[in-house]
Amino acid sequence: MHTLRTVPRRLLAGLGALLLGTTLAAAGTPTPASADTVGYVRLAHLSPDTPAVDVYLIAPEPAKPQVFPGVDYGVVSDYLELAPGRYAVAMREAGTPANEPPVLTTEVAVSSGEAYTVAGVGRHADLGLRVLNDDLSAPTQGRAKVRVVQASVRTPVLDVAADGPMIANGVQFATTTDYQQVEPGAWRLRLTGVGGPSTDAEVQLTGGAVYSLLVLDGKQGGLTAKLRRDAEGGTVIPAGGVDTGAGGTARAGFGAYPLVAGGFAAAAVAASLLLWRRRRTTW
Repeated sequence: MHTLRTVPRRLLAGLGALLLGTTLAAAGTPTPASADTVGYVRLAHLSPDTPAVDVYLIAPEPAKPQVFPGVDYGVVSDYLELAPGRYAVAMREAGTPANEPPVLTTEVAVSSGEAYTVAGVGRHADLGLRVLNDDLSAPTQGRAKVRVVQASVRTPVLDVAADGPMIANGVQFATTTDYQQVEPGAWRLRLTGVGGPSTDAEVQLTGGAVYSLLVLDGKQGGLTAKLRRDAEGGTVIPAGGVDTGAGGTARAGFGAYPLVAGGFAAAAVAASLLLWRRRRTTW
């Protein structure tokens, strides 16, 4: 299980202001995308008490950022197909002018063939951006692969059982489990925890597929579980590419997978990425 380490928001805001005065030239120029030289990045809003946010994603050379405006808790984008390189990701409250310092910022170093989820996580008071390394390699033939992403504050310590066998136990809020291989088929999941609500969820797992099970606070109370198919047969189906010169407002990545209502956004900064190498952590 991997635990979050958050950075104080005032420190992040101050660094965000510094980032606005820098460029991405120091990070290098990415390799042009091709079928064999791409990585995958998706964005997620997993902080239950944080309102909608805007985020811009920018490539490692001067370019207009790709903007995902005003998306709420519980939304995960499709994977974006990106050329290898270092990308800046930052977050502002929804509707905040683009010239305002971001509340949070981080970087993601994209390698060819690798996949990542950049998520806003934790409570609002301790909000952090974290980079999850997504293992989309195919499971053993005839099996499925699944992990649990715990984003519910109502049940801060979670157990997940599937028709009796335990899938995960003691999963703390703002953590994720390792992937594990399971038998495919229809599963009835029981999500329970001490001092919090419980719920059942029915899921269908396909052999050869890789999944993330997101556990969220329900809009009307209680818990809700959403199963995301991340890959199948070792293949990712991205939402679309982000060229180094792309810009403007983008919605394609978020519209296809609404987990709750609303959306998540990304606000990119012209990056002093070297400042963030020492602070970047993985979830």
